[in-house]
Parts: sequence; C-alpha cells; structure tokens
Amino acid sequence: MAAQTVHFFRPVENGGVCSDPDRRPVKRLVAFTVGDFNGVGPEVALKAALHPSVLRIARPILVGPLDIFRHAARLFKCRVELERAVFPALTGKHLQVVDVGDGIWADVKFGAPTKSSGRSAGAAIERAVELCVNGSVEAMVTAPTSKEALHLAGYSFPGQTEMVTLFSGSQKVIMMLVSPSLRVGLVTVHAPLKDVPGLISKEKIVEKINLMLASLQRDFAVKKPALAMLGLNPHAGEAGHIGSEELSVLQPALDAARTNGARIDGPFPADAFFGTQAYKRYDGVLAMYHDQGLIPLKLLSFGKAVNVSCGLSIVRTSPDHGTAYDIAGKGKADASSMVEAVRTAVAIAKNRSSAA
Repeated sequence: MAAQTVHFFRPVENGGVCSDPDRRPVKRLVAFTVGDFNGVGPEVALKAALHPSVLRIARPILVGPLDIFRHAARLFKCRVELERAVFPALTGKHLQVVDVGDGIWADVKFGAPTKSSGRSAGAAIERAVELCVNGSVEAMVTAPTSKEALHLAGYSFPGQTEMVTLFSGSQKVIMMLVSPSLRVGLVTVHAPLKDVPGLISKEKIVEKINLMLASLQRDFAVKKPALAMLGLNPHAGEAGHIGSEELSVLQPALDAARTNGARIDGPFPADAFFGTQAYKRYDGVLAMYHDQGLIPLKLLSFGKAVNVSCGLSIVRTSPDHGTAYDIAGKGKADASSMVEAVRTAVAIAKNRSSAA
C-alpha cells in the first residue's frame, strides 16, 4: 500500500473543499473489527481505514488488540500512527483503536485458526456491538474471522451474524448479500444441506420476506420493493414430482405474504432464474439456502459484494470473503469488499437517520 499521512478527524465536504469550518459535516463513526489476526482481517481493516473513498464519508475506529494493529501496519507498510481511543473524546490526527482482546504480535500464526485469534476476534465483535448499541459509533464492519477459531475460544455460534444478533439484543435477522447488480437474502444460512428442508417453514419464510422488504425500504430507500423467491428443489419441484416443499411450504408462504401486501413472485427454478437474468427485474431475491444464493452473487460480483445483517437494531456489514489464510501476512489482500462494506454501512446509517 502506498505510504500516506492521513488526518482522520478532518471533516470532508465537496471532495475535501469547505470554506466554512463551522458548516463542515460530521463524518459517520464506523467501528472496524480486527477479524482473525491469523488471516487477512487486520490487513483489510487497515487498508479500508486508509482508503480515500472511506475517509471522505467515515471516521474509522479500529477495534481489536492495539499491538496487533501496530505490527500489522508496519508489516503492510501503512504509514499511519495509531492511538488508543478514549470515548467520547476522539480527537487528534491519528487512527483510533479500541484496544480489546489479549492478542499480541507473538501470538500471530499466519494461515491457521487458533484459540488466541478467536478470543481477540470475539472480544472485538462484542465491543463493537456495545459501541453501536450505546451510540458511540453509528455502524460496525466486521473483518473476516474463522468459525473454528471462535469455537476454539469458546464462542459457540454458527457465525458472526448470530453473535451480533444476540449481543445487540435483536430478535430477528436475515443475512442479505448486496452487490451493484443483485441483492440476495437467505432463509437458512450456515446449515448443512441435508438439514435445510427441515429448517424451512411457512412461518420462517414469511418472517424472512417481511424482514427483507422492511430492510429494502428502510436501509436501501426502495419505496415499493419487489422480491423473487427461489424454489428449494430442482425445477422448483416440478409440480411435486421432484420434492413437495414448493407446494406444501413455499407457496403457502407466498400466499400469506401477498395477503399482507408483499410484492413477491415465485417460487422460481434457481438455475433458469439466474440463467435468463430474471433477477434484473427484482429489487431482491430470497434464496432457500447459502450456496443457492451466494454462488450466483459471487460469480457476478466477487470482491464487490457486501454482507448486511438486516433486521438488527444496529448497522452491521462485512465483506463477502473469508480469512484467506493462503495469502495471510503477504500483503496481497484486496480490501475492495471491505471498502464496499464501509460505504454500504454509511449509506444505511444515513438512510436510517433520514427515515427517523
């Protein structure tokens, strides 16, 4: 990364030109978690925090072990001064770090999940949620972490989404991946494929439809969103000949949602739906399981997609990739998706403020 010196708390307006200091807008405070420090988490967090497009709209606050971030900044040649954040008096020219987690640079083992990396990642998530809930920051962006590392550290969650949901006191959430060309919500997320049929129900699908529609309106400013729903089985069940869930579960859910005013079509055979680019006619697509929705999205927009936890009381986004252990510590990580995650978080925060 090119060396640079950045003034982190100088408000920016009109590309950085503002004749009246008293009228400068306050940029959105956004917490960036460390992620798994044995992966690319600290690297993409630092690179995103220094990115010009981020600095135009946000005031980054790193959350994680200060020692890890300082050594990572030197390793990845980021010319930046880091200082411990003290709320609410965030001042100065340096990048602020909320120092949590007991990880130190000597603990780093690039390329593998460890108890230490999971402990720091988990602590950073908990603290970032707390900062959002108490109003110290307006949004959080979670860098990639490892479910295995979190489990080693005693966090028994399927993923970060479930952690953020619990810690924020939220009750319902839908994981939605958004990109410039496609938005995909998931009925089931981190579940084995063999378990998916038993995890879907009419009530659960209606809940996810309502969460997705509400988020499109509130968070993405889509006034009258239209959704498409994918079938569970090949050919959307072929009228019950290749599975009955479309008839017994999905269609009744569609009917119930429509009764409540939802604009939603389906269930569509997933292969033909994406093959014919039918997704372009809709504001969002509801998929039944993880890979059904994420494979087409990543084929279309890998590196530009963002994970949004919709339905939470707080704003949380994350990049569309994992820990990338194979390139950890090599300075090769692309922070594009992390940057997009910040931009999306700021846009959502602004839309929520406008709607309040």
